[in-house]
Amino acid sequence: MTRTALITGGQQGIGLGIARALRGAGYRVAVCAEQAADSAAVRGVVEELEVEYFVHDLSSLGNEADLIAEVESRLGPLTCFISNAGVPAHVRGDMLGLMPDSFDHVMSVNLRGAFFLAQEVARRMLATPSAHYRSLQFVTSVSASMASVERAEYCMSKAAASMMAQLFAARLAEAGIGVFELRPGIIETAMIAGAKDIYDARIAAGLVPAKRWGQPADLGQVAAALAEGQFAFSTGAIIPVDGGLSIERL
Repeated sequence: MTRTALITGGQQGIGLGIARALRGAGYRVAVCAEQAADSAAVRGVVEELEVEYFVHDLSSLGNEADLIAEVESRLGPLTCFISNAGVPAHVRGDMLGLMPDSFDHVMSVNLRGAFFLAQEVARRMLATPSAHYRSLQFVTSVSASMASVERAEYCMSKAAASMMAQLFAARLAEAGIGVFELRPGIIETAMIAGAKDIYDARIAAGLVPAKRWGQPADLGQVAAALAEGQFAFSTGAIIPVDGGLSIERL
């Protein structure tokens, strides 16, 4: 039976790591992001993985149903949805200087846009019974519970997204649709490249017990196992993918 996954922000970073893992597991994969379809980065991913790409801006509501309908018309009913796309704070700085435009931008993508797209996916799944296990996976961050006062809007968005995952898990459990939250730690992607030297030193000093950067493939391994239904009765689980970063230590 055809298994189809939709990944927001799957053209780069963590999302790309997940896309590679799901393609390796035999899934048909759709990727959506706001980048133009003819950009070099998008073309490279489409050619490498043979995925379908759809332009979708999470900060702009109203096109969710059309997006899902188009994905399913090309690839078949969704069996896995990965809510991964996210944006950082405009500028890292003291939260007492946080401006509304940065707050609104982060919330519009990481929370509002993510919720309404997931809502449409859930509606479609409930309206279309499937013999295959289905799941929604929300990629949040250790920042959902670990405070960083220099990027308050990002932390708040991820804390709220964590509750969003819990709500979908409770709502969809009876239908056998699993919902999970993946909490990455310090992952080596373009989003964090500007702070690489700082994190290199902190990781070497023991900030991460595993003593290494996380890789997008680390998230991909977890996402693929969850999509396969190997943890079906653990719906609602919060899964840290952080090399031990979030373990409370003395």
